Amino acid sequence: MIELDGAQGEGGGQILRSALTLSMITGQPFRMTNIRAKRAKPGLMRQHLAAVQASARICGAQLTGAEAGSQQLSFVPGTIKGGDYSFAIGTAGSCTLVLQTLLPALLYADVASTVHISGGTHNSMAPPLHFLQRAYGRVLEQMGAKVEITLKRFGFYPAGGGEIVASVEPCMQLKPFELMTRGERRNGFAESFIAGVPANVAVRELSVIGSGMGWEESQLLHRSLPAEQGPGNALLLTLEHEHVTEVFVGFGEKAVRAETVAKQLLQEVRDYLISGAAVGEHLADQLMLPMALAGGGKFTTNKLSSHALTNAEVIGRFLPVTFQLERGEQISTCTLLTGVTAAR
Repeated sequence: MIELDGAQGEGGGQILRSALTLSMITGQPFRMTNIRAKRAKPGLMRQHLAAVQASARICGAQLTGAEAGSQQLSFVPGTIKGGDYSFAIGTAGSCTLVLQTLLPALLYADVASTVHISGGTHNSMAPPLHFLQRAYGRVLEQMGAKVEITLKRFGFYPAGGGEIVASVEPCMQLKPFELMTRGERRNGFAESFIAGVPANVAVRELSVIGSGMGWEESQLLHRSLPAEQGPGNALLLTLEHEHVTEVFVGFGEKAVRAETVAKQLLQEVRDYLISGAAVGEHLADQLMLPMALAGGGKFTTNKLSSHALTNAEVIGRFLPVTFQLERGEQISTCTLLTGVTAAR
């Protein structure tokens, strides 16, 4: 039984999600204490509980402590089974975080799988669905995985009500990858999704992005959604390069000007572009686990977050690998070292 302290590192839900994924794949049970200890509301919230219960269903795991608010959990996995699954978070909790927990494990299932998840699709503090489709999904495809992710309905905080569907083919061995440079830019565009909010919010956001990026009108896309899918506003900026696609997001909030949302997003994008790194902060977080499963890989990023550092520690508890993290002024490099037992 692997013992994990949920208060280690950044002390959030990433520790739990990575542990669930790796436990399912490796067959190693774990016990976690102090779950989300460093958050304002510690313990399992609805989206975390949904990830636990969904993981247990997929592999027939035995659970102890799987209830809302619990700060302790024991997870004893069984065999991963493919098939058709449906999971409802019941709130605006993130569908994408639940899917990211399940997706790598389903690559090791006996048959293909289809997963329906309802809840939030575009939430702050979680990757938007388009990030999984365009950025994370592209890297998985390069690694040999066959995954298709479809957005059926948007779900913004606090209403939720979104729905996503993912199809996953078995892939028992992912291929290592190297993303050291992003290559030449092939495309770039911004999208302002609005539902149940004034149309001029999108116009103002896109105007700031257009001026800041020097983009033409054809690259600034106003995406109006049915009012019943809101209220909500998500501003997405997608950069397609030769070797990698990145997706950046900002969310409209009450009492926050549309121009402010756009300027904050623009600054994040500029930091990434100026650095010359292949991947941004959030994609770097998500690449570490599939890279470890592939048994090799290397990438550059403009920022190694506390999420990434904590993720490296958790991965090393389940797999005989460790990460070499080299920090620079503008670019950091993450290299997977295989055949090395990570420090306990």
